[in-house]
Amino acid sequence: MRPGRPCNRHGLEARNDPKLNPHSLRLVLAAALAAQIALAPCHAADPQAYKVGFAATKNAELDAAIKGTSQLESLREKGPVAPFVLVGRARQDVERLTVVLHGYGYYDGAVAITIAGHALDDPDLVDEIAALPKGESADIQVGFELGSLYRLRKIAIDGDVPDAVRDQLGIASGDVAVASNVLNAQSRLRAALGEAGYPLASVEAPVAVADPQDHVLDVTILAHAGPRADIGEIRLNGLGRVSEDFVRRRLLVHTGERFSPSRIEKTRTDLLALGVFSGVTVRNADTLDDQGRIALIFDLQERARHGVGLGAAYSTDLGGSAKITWSQRNLLGDAEQLNLSAAATGLGGTASQGLGYNVTAQLIKPDFGQRDQSLALNVGAINQKLEAYDQDALMSGVSLNRKSSTLWTAGLGVTGERERILQEGLTRDYTLLGLPVSGQFNNTGVSNPLDDTVRGVRATLTVAPTESFGPNNATFVILQANASTYFDLASLGWTRAGRSVIALRALMGSAIGAAPFSLPPDQRFYGGGSTTVRGFRFQSIGPQFPDQRPIGGTSIDAGTIELRQRLMGDWGMAAFVDAGQVGTTSVPLQTKVYVGGGLGMRYYTPIGAIRLDVAVPVNKQPGSDTFEVYVGLGQAF
Repeated sequence: MRPGRPCNRHGLEARNDPKLNPHSLRLVLAAALAAQIALAPCHAADPQAYKVGFAATKNAELDAAIKGTSQLESLREKGPVAPFVLVGRARQDVERLTVVLHGYGYYDGAVAITIAGHALDDPDLVDEIAALPKGESADIQVGFELGSLYRLRKIAIDGDVPDAVRDQLGIASGDVAVASNVLNAQSRLRAALGEAGYPLASVEAPVAVADPQDHVLDVTILAHAGPRADIGEIRLNGLGRVSEDFVRRRLLVHTGERFSPSRIEKTRTDLLALGVFSGVTVRNADTLDDQGRIALIFDLQERARHGVGLGAAYSTDLGGSAKITWSQRNLLGDAEQLNLSAAATGLGGTASQGLGYNVTAQLIKPDFGQRDQSLALNVGAINQKLEAYDQDALMSGVSLNRKSSTLWTAGLGVTGERERILQEGLTRDYTLLGLPVSGQFNNTGVSNPLDDTVRGVRATLTVAPTESFGPNNATFVILQANASTYFDLASLGWTRAGRSVIALRALMGSAIGAAPFSLPPDQRFYGGGSTTVRGFRFQSIGPQFPDQRPIGGTSIDAGTIELRQRLMGDWGMAAFVDAGQVGTTSVPLQTKVYVGGGLGMRYYTPIGAIRLDVAVPVNKQPGSDTFEVYVGLGQAF
């Protein structure tokens, strides 16, 4: 380390002042929360349980960072440890938590930890801990001397940087000198130069000069913009079965356009979303070409053309089901998808009267007619024996779906169905023709339904005018709206990100233009089960025949509130309350509301959470079971 200019291990330089401890200055300008201190392996002979108390700093964010960084806290759940290990853990926490204080601008901050009322430098501390009565937890108290809060004073950029990007550092004079904010100024400036069209810009780590007398930092960043450039040649590496012409039509960046990292990244994620690539990386050349432009190189890794999936689920009402899927991800070279699936259903269950099946085939043609517009062809056959009715049906449909933005998708389709339904001893044949129109909104950032969602809103509205040809011809419109929203309690500072989530779900539906018995039974609304009100048997909520079998209704509304809590490791739990009602008019919210509630366990795997829910009806209706159990892959919604 050169005299007068200490340099920390993260590359952030700080000029030394004789009045400020150089070691402290290194720590404060390091990435405080990223500091990791390895524990030496040891073997506990006489394990000692302990509890930890933290003094409040009157800064909720700092308090959360302290608890999240403390090894005393994070390792406590692993069980008791030998006294000498506990003392070593506490001493290491002194340095770890000092880093945190410095990182939040308390450069003069200090940490004091006591165990059973004794300071860590007490030579008899290990013996004092060992002498505690058997079964008593050692009381550990963590206190802080914050000292003065440092702020930023002068912020300067040295080098040939355009004036338009000089205010993109994200820090300003008078701000608290938070280490991570100072460090992030480097990446913010580099990103701003890139967006301004400077692909070869260089930005060095910030240099900080501390003034301990005035409790301020002066920060200087050395940067060079380099030449401004447009995009030159675009190279595609790694293509095999996927058509290069198709990929080039999908590109959101083109030769001759101004260099823009954000648009390049948007192009990369767009290519990944096609489903035919397992990886897409993009880089620019190190030098400009003869025309003063910068080349882009996309490295593409194609996925296997075929995929096979297996799935299973169980609930006490619908019994067990097993499903197999086969997919061709790139049928003709332009990312066409062919998806085949077959499921066996009704393997036991109180609401299922026998074995059934569900077989489907789907062909999706992306970029049909124009970009972000797909054509989907669907055919299927279903056989199911439910408590409400037995059904044999053949179905087909075609739909045109357009993604109007990253958040909105709209669809228009034509569906046809030929079915035979047995209900209450009467068999009827129906032919249905529908014209569904749908709109979807999703700002959760999650497209795979098996992935955990922790924030945002997902909503769908479907309007389906339908003509029914059968015993009683009928013309009706089915309207259905579904919405779910997710709140990460970390935004309130109560927990770490993704650990505690409140999930809300709402469903509302209406059949306009037909009475219940004018509708085919499978077009009516039913409540109960995992998709509406858990704790009640599938289809059991709503009007009933004298034998207590479901009739179905012409309106439905249901809602759910669920707390999802991560526990240790890959385990989690959920607590939920569902409520809903089914009516015989087209206006929802007109009948008795049924409520169910319960608890669940989650085991998180790379392909989704394995879900086990146990729910009970709060207010039973005739025929209700005592409880229901649901097992599946992925969250309930």
